Amino acid sequence: MKIYISLDMEGIPGTYNWEHENVDRAAVKTCMYKHLGDVVDGLLHSHKDVREIVIADSHRGGDNIGYDFTERDERITLISGTPRSQYMMPALNEDFDRVFLIGYHAGTGSIFGSMDHTYANKRIHKIWINDQPMNEAIINAAYAGFKKVPVTLVSGDWALQEELMADNALPWVDYIATKRAISKFAAILPSDLTVRKDTLHAITQNMKKERTEFPLLVFKPPINLKIEFIATSMADIASYMPHTKRINGRTIEYIDEDYGVIFDAIMALVTLASTADF
Repeated sequence: MKIYISLDMEGIPGTYNWEHENVDRAAVKTCMYKHLGDVVDGLLHSHKDVREIVIADSHRGGDNIGYDFTERDERITLISGTPRSQYMMPALNEDFDRVFLIGYHAGTGSIFGSMDHTYANKRIHKIWINDQPMNEAIINAAYAGFKKVPVTLVSGDWALQEELMADNALPWVDYIATKRAISKFAAILPSDLTVRKDTLHAITQNMKKERTEFPLLVFKPPINLKIEFIATSMADIASYMPHTKRINGRTIEYIDEDYGVIFDAIMALVTLASTADF
């Protein structure tokens, strides 16, 4: 069994503010190490034949988890660094049994979402696929579905859990609630011991289930991507990308039959927008 873990930060237990990361990044990295360590412990003690655990360090520059983490077990592989293709889901293929999304967060505009955003807080206002509002978990889960691998477990804040329990999202996943935000940059943080217990329990239950018990999230083609940027200047530059359509001052539309193309187009458009001046 091969497990793929995509790791983010904002839904990690103990984190609550990007300024916290700027002022004391070591503390934030410690929180990431601890939660990821609990997830890996759960997998390695699940009594399943886990042959490999691939961890895609997917927050900021992909430089949060040091190579020393692989010393825990020879079955651990770490993907680090940026830029890279497929951003938060690099090197995922059909050989994997299941995907875990760890430390994820609610999408932009979610009420009481811990550090809510979708990919780029200072560039992206909203993203829709086939007119459904998106967050990173749904976008990435659909890429996993495109690769024929189910997302079976997610950890993150309460607001994300509410988003994922919708019928058109990921209502089947096992979920580890790590915190409850009371504003974008403030949260109620349960004991690390409580979250560890919940994490180990969720993984034990998850690994008892067969891969076939989890559906694949897929979007029916043609797939319609819309991105509303923060500023019109960002849409100006994003519209340089071939086959885009300008919907209004801040919104770009891109349509393709292939979700892999859509997935790459999101990051291409976001990257183009980053070159714009306000």
